[in-house]
Amino acid sequence: MKGVHFLISTLAILASATFLVSASDPSPLQDFCVALDDTKSAGGYFGAGAVFVNGKFCKDPKLVNANDFFFSGLQNPRNTQNPLGSNVTTVNVDQIAGLNTLGISLTRIDFAPNGLNPPHTHPRASEFLVVLEGSLYVGFVTSNGDGNRLFTKVLNKGDVFVFPIGLIHFQFNVGHVNAVAFAGLSSQNPGVITIANAVFGSKPLINPDVLAKAFQVDNNVVDYLQKQFWYDNN
Repeated sequence: MKGVHFLISTLAILASATFLVSASDPSPLQDFCVALDDTKSAGGYFGAGAVFVNGKFCKDPKLVNANDFFFSGLQNPRNTQNPLGSNVTTVNVDQIAGLNTLGISLTRIDFAPNGLNPPHTHPRASEFLVVLEGSLYVGFVTSNGDGNRLFTKVLNKGDVFVFPIGLIHFQFNVGHVNAVAFAGLSSQNPGVITIANAVFGSKPLINPDVLAKAFQVDNNVVDYLQKQFWYDNN
């Protein structure tokens, strides 16, 4: 009986591990799978029934070159003259096709003084942030089951902070000069949902009665917020 119990326990652990692994980008099954949007070309390589890999077709490995793994220009400051005072430069599988199946991507975030990367979430990735210049007030909020606890820190040049997958987080420039940070994410396509934009700027708009009840405010407040221009800094 002990052997049976051990076998069942082992299978349960393996099943749990499999579930956890499948919750993020799958591991690659080859050296690389450079993304290719041309389904006809992919079909010609794989045959009539081309297979999707992480939503992207694989380029014929014999046609892959160094440029498929290359991106240039992250050293250049971005324009932060917008309502948020920030600008996010994304480098994911859409910019570097060679990231397909590798489970990583990155961003450069530029901040004007008092610039904000507003509360948002990445549904498919954890993130670590490295400050290159300036000082940033950063934080994330835990899930309902954990009591929506707020974790915050003021980061200076060289500091690193981690944002767990799926949790709402933000970065705010508390310095008097421009700030720059780089972020690494654990997905080739982490996605981003900016909370204010999604709630008050959805297309079509969410019924004001729903939001008024959810936020416990008057419908006039919801109407005002839905009429605002919700800027996307990505």
